Amino acid sequence: MKIVVASSEAIPFAKTGGLADVASALSKALADAGHEVSLFLPCYPQSIAKRGLNLDDFELCPEKVTISVGSKEVEARLRKTGFPGSSATVYLVEQARYFDRPELYHEGGRDYQDNCERFIFFSRAVMEFTKKLNLSPDIIHANDWQTGLIPALLNIEYEDQPGFEKTAAVYTIHNMAFQGQYWHWDMLLTGIDWKYFNRHQMEFFGQLNLLKTGIVFSDMVTTVSPTYAKEIRTEQFGYGLHGVLDSHADRLVGILNGVDTTDWNPEIDSHIAANYSAQTVTEGKPRCKAALQERMGLPQKPDVPLLGAISRMTDQKGFSLILDAAENLLATDVQLVILGTGDPYHETSFSELARRFPDKVSTLIGFDEILAHQIEAGLDIFLMPSQFEPCGLNQMYSLIYGTVPIVHEVGGLADSVVDASDTNLENGTANGFSFWHFDATVLYRQMRRAIDMYNDKPTWQQLMQNGMTRDWSWKHSAQNYLSVYQQALSFRANSTESVSASS
Repeated sequence: MKIVVASSEAIPFAKTGGLADVASALSKALADAGHEVSLFLPCYPQSIAKRGLNLDDFELCPEKVTISVGSKEVEARLRKTGFPGSSATVYLVEQARYFDRPELYHEGGRDYQDNCERFIFFSRAVMEFTKKLNLSPDIIHANDWQTGLIPALLNIEYEDQPGFEKTAAVYTIHNMAFQGQYWHWDMLLTGIDWKYFNRHQMEFFGQLNLLKTGIVFSDMVTTVSPTYAKEIRTEQFGYGLHGVLDSHADRLVGILNGVDTTDWNPEIDSHIAANYSAQTVTEGKPRCKAALQERMGLPQKPDVPLLGAISRMTDQKGFSLILDAAENLLATDVQLVILGTGDPYHETSFSELARRFPDKVSTLIGFDEILAHQIEAGLDIFLMPSQFEPCGLNQMYSLIYGTVPIVHEVGGLADSVVDASDTNLENGTANGFSFWHFDATVLYRQMRRAIDMYNDKPTWQQLMQNGMTRDWSWKHSAQNYLSVYQQALSFRANSTESVSASS
């Protein structure tokens, strides 16, 4: 197939969350499976420079397009590059007015006021460059609200244009909490007829909703885990769009994200103190633990359980639960490592915890990619009690590195972590600890369960082995996406035939 993927971020070019990991890893996995993949991203010069890349190393393409955004005519240029060892092509859409900024979406805690305009421009630029480059895609795969306009453009403006006659739209929701809602007059920026601003298509309680737009105009809709696909059809997790999703249930599929094992793999990871496999984990992991304790300024105690978390420090990620459980936890012989940034309250609270318990707690406010690898390799127990989690990647990184996770049983956490119940231990599926009731006391009980099992070395080693020996790579997930692409093409073909027959 010829596949165009559109995303507002992708590693190593720009990243704020899991979308960046998925966009890159899926594109590479599809290309590895023999498909022709073109990944379109905005070109963020400041982000690219921060990540140690040189924009001048990317080929400047001769093609230019002029995009109408409301009453403005805005020119776009294109740069071309790729991923090492992959045939996937990466196109970066250049427009300094919109994308040459310190951050991707917001600055100083406030969203950029022209975000709607920026990503309408990007969506239109993707379609125009796809046409100008004669990519003739079978599939256009859009992601999240930033590219929600693309399926609408395909259906309303491009469907009958050369190169798009059989193109199907697939749309992936990575997090329902972010919907791209803007005041109704921003509909003018889209260039799409006002008749589509109605409750069945682009309107949502009087506002333009770009996530809803992507859902209703796509041939297939995916989200990032099977459990999350069920959850977002409920009032609790649907953020007002549960009815829309329920009406599209026959075209909604949950696919658990994979892991880019060229980056996250303890056998080849250059960032950790010792490489190890499932066969050598009992030799390599203790060395990684000692190195992490040393780096974080903690006493090197090989037999003391080392717990930790890497995350945005927010209530949604369960940091209020971790904080409340920490007082009881730290009364026992344990150590705790925290890496992240987020709510000032949590940053201050965990920094204060480290000052109160210098031999037990180490907190680093910020983000460090190399340290993240070292934490995954050095911890015994990973804490991920998210209030909701569409997929999550850190729990899978933990499983690959032989670090046993404790998770709240939602979304992708429920689909990847199997609780160490007696039954699951007996049948050999257990790989971590999970709980349903979102409560600090319940989390503390799970911590105690895990610590007790940590001291039962044969059982603990079996948990580690169960996590490490499962295939968490993108190979399986990519095959599931290819199946969805085929369904989208069939749906599109049937829809075209129905229209032809009725006319």
